[in-house]
Amino acid sequence: MDTVSFRLWPPVGIGAPLLAGWLVTAQWGDPVDLGGWRVPVGWALSLAFVVWNGWSLWLFARHETGLLPGQATQSMIEEGPYRLSRNPLYVGLLALYLGVALLVPTFWGLVLLPAAVLLVRWGAIRPEERFLHERFGAAYDDYTRRVRRWL
Repeated sequence: MDTVSFRLWPPVGIGAPLLAGWLVTAQWGDPVDLGGWRVPVGWALSLAFVVWNGWSLWLFARHETGLLPGQATQSMIEEGPYRLSRNPLYVGLLALYLGVALLVPTFWGLVLLPAAVLLVRWGAIRPEERFLHERFGAAYDDYTRRVRRWL
């Protein structure tokens, strides 16, 4: 088998808590004002997402390996953002999560960020790590010793 089986598609695992936080904010409001600092920080995080994830996605294309569920994993990527994080796409999505939560704004979305982290870890990262260990063996194990899961 050369494809990973996700328990939960990562954008759903990350997006659902943000949506829930936004719905709570829309219904009952936020208990605190996040202040004016949130706008430049939110835009900076959103821009960082575009650059970081764009670079990561470009590497997937360059290595001709699958990105979406059901696409075959042909190779391990160990360059660019993958030298700093084993999961740069998820790091980028979480940066976007924070950026959007700050720009909307939704305090409750910020509070639910740990839920997004746990969902993506359980729903995507653990199955991916198991799959990559089975697919690439010692090479992947060595990579996990050299590169952190997040940053």
